[in-house]
Amino acid sequence: MKKRRVVVTGLGAVTPVGIGAEAFWTSLKAGTVGIAPITQFDTAEFKVKLAAEVKDFDPRSFMDAKSARRMERFAQFAVAASQQALSDSGLKLQEEDPYSVGCFISSGIGSLQAAERECRRLIEKGPNMVAPLFIPLLISNMASGNVAIQLGLRGKNIDVVTACASGTHSVGEAFRSIAYGDADVIFAGGTEACITPLGVAGFSQLTALSRSEDPLRASIPFDAERDGFVIGEGAGVLVLEELEHARKRGARIYAEMAGYGATCDANHLTAPLPDGAGAAAAMRFALRDAGLCPEDITYINAHGTSTRLNDLAETKAIKLALGEAAGTVRISSTKSMIGHLLGAAGGVEAVVLAKTVETGYMHRTAGLRDDDPECDLNYLKGTGEECEVKAAISNSLGFGGHNASILMRRFEQE
Repeated sequence: MKKRRVVVTGLGAVTPVGIGAEAFWTSLKAGTVGIAPITQFDTAEFKVKLAAEVKDFDPRSFMDAKSARRMERFAQFAVAASQQALSDSGLKLQEEDPYSVGCFISSGIGSLQAAERECRRLIEKGPNMVAPLFIPLLISNMASGNVAIQLGLRGKNIDVVTACASGTHSVGEAFRSIAYGDADVIFAGGTEACITPLGVAGFSQLTALSRSEDPLRASIPFDAERDGFVIGEGAGVLVLEELEHARKRGARIYAEMAGYGATCDANHLTAPLPDGAGAAAAMRFALRDAGLCPEDITYINAHGTSTRLNDLAETKAIKLALGEAAGTVRISSTKSMIGHLLGAAGGVEAVVLAKTVETGYMHRTAGLRDDDPECDLNYLKGTGEECEVKAAISNSLGFGGHNASILMRRFEQE
């Protein structure tokens, strides 16, 4: 069948610098950094002291108390972001065919809180004291499942789990599903809440986390002094909608979702291909899908984790994918302000991409001070920039070699 056009009509976000897409966007424009000492557990014996936590989150603002008690934090974030996206979109779900409205919301890990809590019960009190709902609370697909239950979405429902590329893969796969007729509307994005003793200890032992105790010098993508990422939490959800469906109801359109590319490095458990070839191919496939050329890209929201290998490999990937156009494209990393939200990163950064295309504002890479000579592109150091953004790409790279790129462009009537 003919490929249908897909647009973004609703945004929701739960982040370390604001709850709600507009509050989040305002903080990014202001350069607000949401990194601070960890408060969710005692870090006295930990080498890592900082994280990007969501502040002042009350799940009862988005669901009833009983529902909140039957969800772990990552699922609560997903429901909250989805409720925001629904309200922002103006959709009246009671007027929709529920089987034409889907939900693709990823979590890379699910609930480490539940795993830690029930493991202690098992050891201390025995197997008969493990909570009956332990497994449904733990598993990552319950973010998407709970959103569907809360909103009554009976269409295609998928949780793509590809580590830190999960959210971007969910947005891309949702786009494809609408483009080829599997749904008219999909709530798409990612969620994560893994700031726990086990999560921080695990990533720390992998030497993936920054050990800086200065919140402004911890997540510093592309900086010569970068030493790892800062773990964050939150959720980002978009309402993706078939264009004619959106037109018929007079929906506000942020941007057109135009391209998606996905590849695998097939190289290493955690390290990207040194030459960036896998990530470059994902960007090229997104360009091909959108029918655009490298010169059409104004901005890239980089994966930009602040790890030495990733930032260098992504720089090389952008050069491979865009050729000479890499010298003029603007690039920034949202993780410089909110840390790395793991499976939620791609969802939250897709929200940023939509707002960037809509407003023409490209936020800065906060904390970038000392240039790495090998990372020699325009990472919007010091200040953001404003201009018409014709098209933009968001990249996500995950452990296991997973690469995903989505492409949005300014919506134009045809």
